[in-house]
Amino acid sequence: MDFMRLLKSLEELLYELASWLVFYPMTLWRTLRRPQAMMRYADVELGDEVDDQYTDTLSPPMFLLITLLLAHGFELALVRQETPWAPPSFLASDANLLLFRAVAFSFFPLLMALRLLRHRGIRIDRNTLRRPFYSQCYVAAPFALVTSIGGVLTRIDTPATVLSGVALFGCAMAWYLTVETRWFARHLELPLPRAALMVLGVMAAALVAVILAGAVIAFGLASA
Repeated sequence: MDFMRLLKSLEELLYELASWLVFYPMTLWRTLRRPQAMMRYADVELGDEVDDQYTDTLSPPMFLLITLLLAHGFELALVRQETPWAPPSFLASDANLLLFRAVAFSFFPLLMALRLLRHRGIRIDRNTLRRPFYSQCYVAAPFALVTSIGGVLTRIDTPATVLSGVALFGCAMAWYLTVETRWFARHLELPLPRAALMVLGVMAAALVAVILAGAVIAFGLASA
């Protein structure tokens, strides 16, 4: 009986992994093509039964996690073969680097969701935070992918790749700022300039949080 349960679990795992090959590109394309619609979709799907949620896409957190795995794989395949890179000691292992990247990019959807709730005056708890966080994960994933690829390209010491990396990073920032500004303007009924300033403030806070998290981890490991 235990052996049959193990086979069933392996069968479900294999199907889940294989389904990513179909639903990841579908989710990415839909998010790039209609980001606002995907953010609304994330809200609606959470109102369904658990088994009926996100049946034609990946769930937002899973979409973000797989995106970070792909970005990490791109770095392993390109940069570490093209040019040596000496990361800080706490990021020397692939597991630590991937974990830090996941934490870093989770700050963006988390702080955006918190800002939305606070502006609306909604009490923050696990239930009220889930919907805006899930919505934000959809648009954070392409942002994380393109900025990560851009950062990788800038570490390859040729003018063309450095310029391409900077261009990709700039495009990702502009796209993310535009999407979030429209989202905040619509859902908080704000004029576009004020919404843009709010989004810029949250993005700056997320960047500061990433830097502080890295510093705390580095200091903690150095003291250990």
